[in-house]
Parts: sequence; C-alpha cells; structure tokens
Amino acid sequence: MEYKNRYGVDGVMIGRASIGYPWIFREVKHFVATGELLAPPTLEERVAACQMHFDRSIEWKGPKVGIFEMRRHYAHYFRGLEGAKAWRTSLVNAETPADVLEILAEIAASEAVLVG
Repeated sequence: MEYKNRYGVDGVMIGRASIGYPWIFREVKHFVATGELLAPPTLEERVAACQMHFDRSIEWKGPKVGIFEMRRHYAHYFRGLEGAKAWRTSLVNAETPADVLEILAEIAASEAVLVG
C-alpha cells in the first residue's frame, strides 16, 4: 500500500517470493483489502503444498529427476520453522519417493513452530 499511496503505482511484482511460498498471494490480497497482516501458513498447509509439488514433480519428470529438482524448493517451504535445517538436510539426501514422503509425514507429525 505504501508504494501505491506514495508513488501511485498500479501494482508490484512478486516473482520469486512465490517459489515455495504460494501463500504470498493470499497474504497480499488480504493486506490490500484490510490493511492487516495475515497469519503465516500452518505447518499442515506447508507440508501439504510441498507434498503436492513433490507429487507433481514426480509425475512430470519421473522419480530420479523429480526428486533431484525438488531439492532446491524444500528450504522455501519450511523456512522459519524450528528444525527446518535438519528436515531440509534429510529431504535433500532422500533417494526415493517413499523416503521423501516419510520425511514429510514426520514433519507433519511434529509440533514445530515458527521461530524468529
């Protein structure tokens, strides 16, 4: 809103902020409509989005390439959560779809909270 009010712009570009954080769109829409910040996505929402992205990656690229290409996205999905570094390391080292899904289930079952 500051740029709209101060500079009269019609819009702003979000771009890379949406990679691994698709909730940015609902947060921006909510802020523009209400002027209030929206709560960040829940752990369950983060895991569900990551799993859907992973599933689509495997469907499109196959297991080997799909797993490999997802490695760069895990940090985005779980940024700011306690334990994120250990989970990211486990996910990056996972070699099969079953391994990835097991780790995602562990994350979902945890009681991790946002830190910082």
